[in-house]
Amino acid sequence: MIWMTRPTLQELATSHRHTAVEALGIEFTEIGDDFLAARMPVDGRTRQPHGILHGGASVLLAETLGSCAAAYCLDRDRFYCVGLDINANHLRSVSDGWVHGRADPIHLGRSTHVWQIDIRDGEGRRVCLSRITMAVMPAGRQTRTPGEADKGAHE
Repeated sequence: MIWMTRPTLQELATSHRHTAVEALGIEFTEIGDDFLAARMPVDGRTRQPHGILHGGASVLLAETLGSCAAAYCLDRDRFYCVGLDINANHLRSVSDGWVHGRADPIHLGRSTHVWQIDIRDGEGRRVCLSRITMAVMPAGRQTRTPGEADKGAHE
């Protein structure tokens, strides 16, 4: 198992209140021993003007999965992580339903993590393949925990 502290689906949902994740309807669906999965609706929030899934929405799903997974692989009293690089290959269009993303670790090092995020449509066809590199930072340089920046503005 890769998790320093294994998250729960409820904890992940709660920590993303009042964020882009909540606004786009992303739902965490599964936490395996070595992966994290979520789904995102393809609807008016996530479509581009041509009526298909917006590539930026796919990247937001990918970054959400990779960032969350990386964070829970760390001793969060000593470290935190930030996105360093992300790329995405958009392979198939989707116009409705849900897309399902799964983040799997490629490299879990002391200073960087690399995650691959596979996004598929409801029929299991690959829609997007993404890779994110996370920089692992020592605690103390972080000024806020995830979700804290907007906390006061929405409660």
